[in-house]
This record gives sequence, C-alpha cells and structure tokens, in this order.
Amino acid sequence: MPSHRLDPIDRKILAELQADGRMTNVELAKRVGISAPPCLRRVRVLEEQGYIQGYHADVDARALGFEVQVFVMVGLQSQAESDLSAFEGRCRAWPLVRECHMLNGEVDFILKCVAPDLSTFQSFLTGDLLTAPNVASVKTSLVIRGAKDDPGVPFDVLEERLSRMA
Repeated sequence: MPSHRLDPIDRKILAELQADGRMTNVELAKRVGISAPPCLRRVRVLEEQGYIQGYHADVDARALGFEVQVFVMVGLQSQAESDLSAFEGRCRAWPLVRECHMLNGEVDFILKCVAPDLSTFQSFLTGDLLTAPNVASVKTSLVIRGAKDDPGVPFDVLEERLSRMA
C-alpha cells in the first residue's frame, strides 16, 4: 500500500506516464519541469510504493484476431470468503478472462472476456464457467462496439479536488 505522500510533481509524473509509458526519462523530466536524475529517482520511488504497478502495451485485440468481447455477470451459491477467493483464482487461470471484479448487489462478479470467435467463447462458457464449482448463475452481454476505454484515473479530477481542499 502506498505510504509516500504525492506532491504536484509526483502527480504530474504519474499523469504523463499514464498517457505515454514509453517516453524517455529525459522527456518526462522536461514535461514535469525537473532535471532527469531527480525525475528518475521519483519514478523509482513511485514504482516501489506501488503507485506505478507496471508498464503495458495497448494492443489491438481485433487486429490480433480477438473479434469477440463479452461481459459476464456471475452469481455464486456461496459468498463465503474461501469460495470467493476460489472463484477469483479460477478466473486468474482462465486465459479468456481479462478482468474480474467482485461487485456489490445482485451479481457477485463481472468478468470481461475476449475470444477469437463465438464458438471459442461458447466452449469456455459451457465447458469451464458454467461447470465451475459454486457458480449459480451466469448472464452474458456481447459487446457490439466500445465507445470509451481510458485506463487509469482522471488526473484532472484529482487536481481539481485537491485544489478545493487547499
């Protein structure tokens, strides 16, 4: 859990890296208004403190042949912590499941799945998910198109909130 208190330069570093994680340290330092050595030290601390959890390429799933994206709502028979953890572990092991979130309300989990085609997704659904222990109900929604997919957090909202608190 992060223990380092973020200052405005740290937040600017995070915003810049969230927008473009491939920029050089020299470019990052220029954008945030400090020299390269302290910028690199700050990035290392942000990584060590867990504010930066990794660097990833934003790949085009469709270009790679993954034409199907499905959101799956899963209800479990038991919500005991051991059963919730067991289901989360299964989700981590299923390659088609790209995201898994436990929810509050009538659905226990929502999964974001990708597959090259409907028959592959159907095989996963009927062969893995529906037969998994403790699964009581499954509802699926096929994505027709995406309108927005912004990872991370809105730093402008954070900055506005912090300015009101000062």
